[in-house]
Amino acid sequence: MTRLQLSWVLALALLQPAARAAERWFEEVKATATPAQLYRFLYAMPKGGDLHNHLPGAVRSEWFWDAAMAAEKRGYVYYTRVRIENCAPYGHNEFGPDKALLLFKDIQASTFERLDACGKSEFKRLQDLDAREKQAWLDSMRLDQPYEGRNEFFDAIWDRINDLLKNPYLICDILLRNMQAFGQEGLVYLETQQGAEGAVRPDGSPYSVDEVVALYRQLLASPQAKATGVEVRLQNALLRFTPDAEQRLRELYAITDRYRDLYVGVNMVGREDNDKGYPLRFLPVLRELRHKYPDINLSIHAGEVDEPNYHVRDTLLLGAQRIGHGVNLITDPETMLRMRYGPYLVEINLISNLLLEYVSDYSQHPFPEYLRTGIPVALSTDDRGMWDSNMSDEFFVAVKEFNLSWEEIIKLGRNSLQYSFLDPGTKQRLLADYDKRIAAFAQQFQKNGWASLSGVNPVSYGFLCRRYQVCLLPGSAQVPGITSR
Repeated sequence: MTRLQLSWVLALALLQPAARAAERWFEEVKATATPAQLYRFLYAMPKGGDLHNHLPGAVRSEWFWDAAMAAEKRGYVYYTRVRIENCAPYGHNEFGPDKALLLFKDIQASTFERLDACGKSEFKRLQDLDAREKQAWLDSMRLDQPYEGRNEFFDAIWDRINDLLKNPYLICDILLRNMQAFGQEGLVYLETQQGAEGAVRPDGSPYSVDEVVALYRQLLASPQAKATGVEVRLQNALLRFTPDAEQRLRELYAITDRYRDLYVGVNMVGREDNDKGYPLRFLPVLRELRHKYPDINLSIHAGEVDEPNYHVRDTLLLGAQRIGHGVNLITDPETMLRMRYGPYLVEINLISNLLLEYVSDYSQHPFPEYLRTGIPVALSTDDRGMWDSNMSDEFFVAVKEFNLSWEEIIKLGRNSLQYSFLDPGTKQRLLADYDKRIAAFAQQFQKNGWASLSGVNPVSYGFLCRRYQVCLLPGSAQVPGITSR
């Protein structure tokens, strides 16, 4: 950081009002709890919303497996590549979506039937995988090895699951599973990125957008979805670096406008280190669209890069109300100053930024600088299934690495609802409910201590186990003094 940049950051800190004294009871929890106890506390703690969530990336591998098996009753059968026989001809585009050298790439039966004999020999039906192959298939969808990172995520995992995502019934299945898991963590709102285009039937013929939207609505109105207690809205996501991205943006605006009860915004996604998706590319088309459509919300990925640039500033110029990631915002102090105290929010993804190597250690993460200089922030999960994590993990990381106070935890929860794209009535209802739930939780814990959490059955996944040695299964954290297994 240059001397000028440092002076700006120091100026921000000096302008920040003095913080109130921290709640002593929570300071004692942090000082005395074991890691497993702290995790149980944070798992049980009422939460607000997840504002930065890619639905396909939020699915645990095991849920994908179960959803794929359940889809067979609707005629969907899936195959995966378990060996490479060099079937692709010379000149094959290995950098496109049909990678021939990618193990555990999934295709549905209608795609499999179009392959030649050599191509078919590389694939197995999911139901026919042996135990070793199944475990490898499950592991292929998450970053669980130290050598896996950004390229594995962007260039392999998404290509593996692409055909699975064309089944709208499978999408409804994995959405419900996410709602159930988030509901168990005390989350009340999920704003997830999931489109309604490109869905196909078992024979490969297309569904219309109207048909897919009807399925989404049917799922969200079902008793199973209602029972989760999680309110859901969708965003349409634009892959920003494709040659036709401007036209795709026009189409997504039209869909968002047509189904406003379900879709609350548009997001621009994709690697920012692919310069073809630079933010100001979209300024002319967004100005065109604002002539036609009122009140289309924008939450755009920006600052998810290693090098300093002005992507966050340029994204604000596009009209974004929320910034996804914002890791390199710290290098642009003038834009930091503009973002203090809203109306913008940065969607913070701590686990994502570490696993994709945008920070090599949490000591480098700018989250506490934003939080404590008045830039509105909220924790979110990004692609929690691929990280093998959940929302409680995000809070655990934030408390362990940045010593969050109870007041800051409440601020993060409220921000995740206050800066949502919900209609005002629903937003105020969820905010009032959050205030009541979090106050009651704190009161009960202060009164009864760990006994108030005796009925809590937390679940932690691979990320927390590998990094913090908190390895819990349902029912394993029932009494004070528990240690990780």
